[in-house]
Amino acid sequence: MNIRKKYLFYILAFSSALISSINAGVDLIVGKFFITNIWALGLSIFVVGIPITLAIGLIFSLKIKGRTIGARIIDPSFQRLRLIKKKEIAPQIIASFGNAVNTVGYFALLSLFEDPSIVLPFSQIVILYIVAVESINEKDMPTLSEIQSILIVTFGAILGSLTLSGSINVTGLLIVFLVINPGWMLLSIYQRKLKRMKINNSSNDSVNIRFWNVLFSTIMTIGIIFIFDMILGTRNLQLGFQASFDHFLPASVISIGSFFALVLYIRSLGIGKASIVQAIRSSTIIFSIPVSIILSYFAIIDPFSLDPTFLVIKFIGISIMVLGIISFSLNLVSAYIYINMKPGYPIKETMRTIWNIRGVTSVSATAGTYDLIVKIRIRALVKGYEKIIKKIEQIEGIDQFKYESVLKEWEDI
Repeated sequence: MNIRKKYLFYILAFSSALISSINAGVDLIVGKFFITNIWALGLSIFVVGIPITLAIGLIFSLKIKGRTIGARIIDPSFQRLRLIKKKEIAPQIIASFGNAVNTVGYFALLSLFEDPSIVLPFSQIVILYIVAVESINEKDMPTLSEIQSILIVTFGAILGSLTLSGSINVTGLLIVFLVINPGWMLLSIYQRKLKRMKINNSSNDSVNIRFWNVLFSTIMTIGIIFIFDMILGTRNLQLGFQASFDHFLPASVISIGSFFALVLYIRSLGIGKASIVQAIRSSTIIFSIPVSIILSYFAIIDPFSLDPTFLVIKFIGISIMVLGIISFSLNLVSAYIYINMKPGYPIKETMRTIWNIRGVTSVSATAGTYDLIVKIRIRALVKGYEKIIKKIEQIEGIDQFKYESVLKEWEDI
């Protein structure tokens, strides 16, 4: 099945957000009726996640008519579950460390405070953390219009997730700003690096990225909880392993949901900037409303508030988020530049120079009418076009070129 690339990006990001919202509801049910210890719940999801992710990966590796099940239904780049490559180890370790830190921070917040709901909305500011990191790398730096949209979505997300319960607590805010947000930022940035890697001359796939992330994250989470147990004299590690065996089935349901939510998230990271993907994924706040209403109806959580002030704040926040998300899709332009080289100039060096131009997403050397084909993605057509053309004209080895805008772009779903 083929679909326009722009639509595919939004489908992946929104699907990830939807599954995450449903999975959060399942998380609450398991925590209330099966694994009541917060730390045991967090660790058991990781421990159970290893065999569950392995089993899904092996099933996805089976072939039907010459193509794997995983390539057909989840990621066209997936060929089979494989051993991790040497160049993947460093970014995978950093991403897994971020995942472990984010998870431990989240469960620490839940265990320390009876109602952390007033500080958790500030975890949406992680979008700004990601923007700051992307801005260091000039090539991936968001444009001014993207930053404006990101700020709009962030503000809307905070309003949309605020509650009228709980209280502002400095310790809670410090956990959010210094532990939870940096952890998720590392996970997002380095999973994007992994997804954009070439493995055996083809795109890296999200299934293998997720499997090795679960494995590494579990090891790191065990290490962090072990240190906490030694310092605090608790036995959360033991309780976590025990819960993994005693409540394998409910923990498996959460692990399966997490697998699909994060695989779709990783795929979307391979298409768009991490900050934009995270901004769109903030729509979990919107999808969580019906989940909260259902859970409150069955008395699993406190009744959904119908306070007029609460509803107005939530409506304003969600409306702002929707406007910000819509603005991402406006004025995005793709184009190809067809280049002929002057005789005697090294193509490899010219390709490297072109690749460093902001807005360039790929450079290919070809045999035929043109020597190089360059793909670009920009938001402001006139201004972005002028900047790129000016830099192309300054490259000494280029003889002539022509620029063709893309009207529609399709990709295998």
